[in-house]
Amino acid sequence: MDIILSKHAQEQMQRRGINREDVLLTVLQPDQMVADDEDTEVIIYQSIMKENGQIFLLRVFVNKDKCPNVVVTLYKTTKIFKYYESKV
Repeated sequence: MDIILSKHAQEQMQRRGINREDVLLTVLQPDQMVADDEDTEVIIYQSIMKENGQIFLLRVFVNKDKCPNVVVTLYKTTKIFKYYESKV
């Protein structure tokens, strides 16, 4: 899958300390893909990761209707059960 990172996504990566490799791995090999309730063009790719002994969920929002696909935003959260759609 060809993807590009929007300027906003790049800014969020830097601001939130998320590396490009984790983003690409999440998009190419997600633990889960869910629809965005607010935007039908967007798919949320999710992966559970561990960093400094803490488990978090990386959520990458991708506009699938663009060619190539565009990462529009992303973030990591420790609220896994709020967003992950099955038991961890």
